[in-house]
Amino acid sequence: MPADRARQVCAARGAGKRPVNQAWPECLEHARAWDIGFVAQIDPTTDGLVPDWLSLPDVAALLGIPAGRVKQLLRDRKLLAVTRPEGTLAVPSAFFDGHQVVKGLCGTLTLLFDCGFDDTEALRWLFTADETLPGTPIDAIVGHRGTEVNRRAQALAF
Repeated sequence: MPADRARQVCAARGAGKRPVNQAWPECLEHARAWDIGFVAQIDPTTDGLVPDWLSLPDVAALLGIPAGRVKQLLRDRKLLAVTRPEGTLAVPSAFFDGHQVVKGLCGTLTLLFDCGFDDTEALRWLFTADETLPGTPIDAIVGHRGTEVNRRAQALAF
């Protein structure tokens, strides 16, 4: 199948659908199932800042949603997951309040990413103690002081 025709088939039919009686188009040959995008590998120092971690299946069970929906939250940057030094993909347990994501976390993550932070830097900033907040920024968000945390995050951009 010529490359131009393969692109037309991909555009017309969408990814994941094979044209009838034809081979897979070249745009689908290297497609990865359940690609959740780039997930940062963290160093042991940053890993030590976070006291407890949850695996993706544990997050899905905690929130009562399918694992695919957890991966969508990660792609949408509503949650933050990293690859720990031992190779497991994990989310800090401090990001959850009971059976839901901590109120205000999504907005703070968006603000940090807009300020130019990558996943590891955002995680490090959220779990590093700040003497002007008393405690860490994630503790302040859990304690319903997200506005003050967001002010500090905005100041980092300038």
